[in-house]
Formats: sequence, structure tokens, C-alpha cells
Amino acid sequence: MSTPAFDLVIRNALVATASDTFGADIGIRAGRIVQLGAALAAGAREIDAAGRVVTPGGVDAHCHLDQPMAPPARMADDFDSGTRAAACGGTTTVIPFAAQEKGQSLRAAVADYHRRAEGRAHVDYAFHLIVSDPTPQVLQQELPALIAEGYTSFKIYMTYDDLKLDDGQMLEVFDVARQHGAMAMVHAENADCIEWLTKKLEAAGRTAPRFHAHSRPMLVEREATQRAIALAELVDVPILIVHVSGREAVEQIRWARSHGLNVFAETCPQYLFLSAEDLGIDNSYMGARCVCSPPPRDKRNQEVIWRGLADGLFTVFSSDHAPFNFDSPEGKKPGGEEVAFRHIPNGIPGIETRMPLLYSEGVLGGRITLNRFVELTATNPAKAYGLHPRKGTIAVGADADLVIWDERELTLRNTQLHHNVDYTPYEGMQLNAWPAITLARGEVVWDGRDFHPRQGRGRFLACGLPSLLPRRSRNDKESHANLAD
Repeated sequence: MSTPAFDLVIRNALVATASDTFGADIGIRAGRIVQLGAALAAGAREIDAAGRVVTPGGVDAHCHLDQPMAPPARMADDFDSGTRAAACGGTTTVIPFAAQEKGQSLRAAVADYHRRAEGRAHVDYAFHLIVSDPTPQVLQQELPALIAEGYTSFKIYMTYDDLKLDDGQMLEVFDVARQHGAMAMVHAENADCIEWLTKKLEAAGRTAPRFHAHSRPMLVEREATQRAIALAELVDVPILIVHVSGREAVEQIRWARSHGLNVFAETCPQYLFLSAEDLGIDNSYMGARCVCSPPPRDKRNQEVIWRGLADGLFTVFSSDHAPFNFDSPEGKKPGGEEVAFRHIPNGIPGIETRMPLLYSEGVLGGRITLNRFVELTATNPAKAYGLHPRKGTIAVGADADLVIWDERELTLRNTQLHHNVDYTPYEGMQLNAWPAITLARGEVVWDGRDFHPRQGRGRFLACGLPSLLPRRSRNDKESHANLAD
């Protein structure tokens, strides 16, 4: 009896990549795609995808899992539950954050995060770094060495007292990114404006969750976005502005692009499907469920974000999954109390719902093309963080990370989800699609009804340099940073 040509064949797939849509069988061997074509030879196992779209497994390039927090706060999802939820929502690669605490070695933060992830993940993962204390040791030794070892992206904050950098520190970190070809991500909000507004609101007794949005108006994001762009221009380094929420930051990014600057942008589901009203129209504490930063804006700004997804302004669509239980002393009710908005842990869950929401409302709703969906959720994040073409595409040699889509009507309920969070902000939404099958390196991890767990299936991925831009030498462009004239 002859040996099957493939471990698995997916038959009659309507294959969608960032650039093409075509009918093909997909031949998989040893966890990788080895052939695309018509009427492939037999596989040891076969899945008939007739009438269904097959896309690359999603790459969620901005999510938080088991990130160290100051007590009593604690994230509800670790690498077990978080990657379980990711897989059931069509995401097969996650990139959470190894966060440096002030006074801590950056390498120590990475080692701690590996301990948290080791043997627990169900899908593949990489790490971004969070640089909160750019000491000479970090800038000159640790960060360059870690970039060389495959940690080629890092996030810097312009807000939060325990994380924010000043302008001079940002310039120093940007300079390391420029010298070593890394991708710098920026959380752009003006910390001093937020603090001033927060104190004014507190003095007036306005501390309910809905006032979180009042403390972070769009101009706070606009100013910080413009400043981050200017600092990056000074150093001549590409940057990626994360979780862009509305029109005023979008205008700054469009301006930068029109002037030839390499400024990339990311947005998230909360800016398409939530609004300031979800933080509450009265003083109810239920709005704490949707406290995140930047906050959701009004419905007109949702249209601005949709337009940016369609026309290419946004490079990446991420979940920014930050999982805190609502009814928990470790979550949105610190110590078991309803607290002022300043003290509510920031973030909402979304790792499982990211791709179904965008597929349903974007692709099937006629707002974006199927190929643009693939680009935003898989291909571009893989390119931005040095994982392409192994991840983010359907091509010979790529990992067999695939989603077979089921286009059907469903009502979203938190009871259907696989995270460890006690709510979803999208409860009750009517969707028209959900993953029917998710494959991670050729193994079925979600079959449309059941999750197939195997802790440790997921492997750590060392990232290469970003491939969104052609590589260039430092002398290819005159730069403000070149002071040798």
C-alpha cells in the first residue's frame, strides 16, 4: 500500500491571500504547506472545504497575556486560556508583551515572560518588548542584543506613570531602533493633559466610568501622535502608532504619509464597534467593562476608522486584548470595590472576536475586500514583526496555519467564548461568520464545536526584521540624525 503524498489535504478551497483569491487544494506535510493545485494526490486525512473561504491563520500582533500587574490587578488570561481563545477565533499566532518594570533589567523581563509561556501555549507566539526604563545598560547592551536574538519590536508609552518615557528617552530608543532595524510601537496619549483633566474631573466629583473618556479627549491622542511622528522624523526611523481611535490622530498620520514619512498605524475592534456611550450615559459602573485607552469615540469616528481600514491608512488590525474580569477584586473592581475611573484597570477582551467581527462586518458587510481582510489580520502583522512568509500567508513553505470560514448567522454570547473573562463588550451582536475549522501547523485546534487542547503545541518564534519596508543602509537618506556635516 503506497504512502499518502500528504499528511492532510484541504480540498476545493477558495483560497484568499492578501493579493489573490483562487480555487485550489492545499497539500500539507509536517505542518507546512507543500503544494497548492487542482486535484492533488491523496492525503492521510482530508477536509472538504467546498463552498468555503480559506484564509491564513490570524496574527494578533497586539495582545496582553499574563502580563505582570501591580496588585491587586491580575489579568484573567494566561498563555493557556488566551491562546485557546485565539485559536477558536481563527488566530494562530499571538504576539504579547514582555514588559520591563522601572529598575528591572529588560533581559530579566524577557526571562520571566518565557517562564509564564513555556509549555502552556496552544498556538505559536512571539514577544514584543515594553521599554519603560531605557538606562545606558538597556540602550547600549540589552536592547541591541535582544533585537539580534529575535525580539525585533518594542513598545514605548507616552502615558501611564509606571511606563511612560519623556521625549529625550523616546529619541534614544528610536535611535536604537534605527541602528538595528527594529520596529518601534508607540502608545500615543499626552500624559500631562490626562492628569490635569483627571484632577479637574475628580475635583468636580465626576469619577464614574463614563468620565474616563472625558479625561482622554481626541486632542490628547492627536498631540501625542503628532509629537511621536516629529520625534521619529528627527531620528529618521519608521514607527507604528498603536490602537488609533479616531479622526484627529488619523489626520496626523495622513499628514505624515503625505510628506513621505514611514508612519504605520494600527486600530482595534473597539474603535469600530463601541462608542463613548458604552462607557455609560449615566453614573452606572457597568461602563467599567469598556474602559480602555484611548477610549471609544462617537459613531462618526467609527466611520473614520472604517474608511482608514478600506483605503490603506491602517497597516494592522489587532485585538489589544487586555483581559480583566468585571466582577472581580483582581479586575475592574479593585479590591472588590467600585472605584473612580482613574483606578479602573484599562483594557477589554477581544482575542477571540477580532477576526469574526471584521470578517462579518467588514467583508460580508461590504466595507473591505476579502484580500484586505487577510492583509490586515495576518499578512501585514507578520511582515511588520518579521514573521513573513512563514506566517500570514497561504504559500508553499508557509506554516499550515489556516482558517476555514463558516458564513452563518449567530448571536454573540460570552458563554460561547473560550477566554477566562466574565464578559464580552460585544454581547448580543449579530454576526454572519465564525471559523468552522482552525488549523495550527496542520493540526485541527478548533472544529467549529470543540477546542482540541494540547498545551505546549505552540512554539516560541524568534522574529526577523520587519519586511514592510525595503532594507536600506543608513546613508540612503539624508537625516536630521546625521550630525557629521
